[in-house]
Amino acid sequence: MASSSSSSSKRRRSYDVFLSFRGTDVRNYFLGHLYTALVQSGINTYMDSEDLNKGEQISPALMEAIEESQIAIVVFSKDYASSPWCLEEVAKIMECKEQRGLMVFPVFYKVEPREVRGQRQGYAYAEAMVKHEVKFGKDSDKVKRWKKALLDAGSLSGWHFIDGYVKSLLLLQIV
Repeated sequence: MASSSSSSSKRRRSYDVFLSFRGTDVRNYFLGHLYTALVQSGINTYMDSEDLNKGEQISPALMEAIEESQIAIVVFSKDYASSPWCLEEVAKIMECKEQRGLMVFPVFYKVEPREVRGQRQGYAYAEAMVKHEVKFGKDSDKVKRWKKALLDAGSLSGWHFIDGYVKSLLLLQIV
């Protein structure tokens, strides 16, 4: 029995870094620079290149990419929580952190960490979660899982970023 648990703990890692982000907010600006800097530094980085349309499901390959990564960088931006797919990603990331020791680094891009953690009324994250509660039910396990993932990820030490580039600081921390 010990050999089966040791073989699962030695799971092959396909990526050094998995990037979780809301494409419409950051893909062509901040994230593009971060991705380029990571790749140029020799860091094998997963960045989903396609925006999912309404009604599409997250592919199992995307969930596997999270599982097969050593580090996840979650770029919390204004509209991150409005995307069920982003919320599924962060929930999976936090599950992998707990179960497999995935290292998670949050970047708070033009949002306050307390907004992500608390989803307080009057903020974009709170408004997004209310919409999800209406759609899926206030007591939905899915919404509860998403809220817990946001609280847990938003409570991690990370980078609060308003303007400019943070890629150099991130690279120093990752490498």
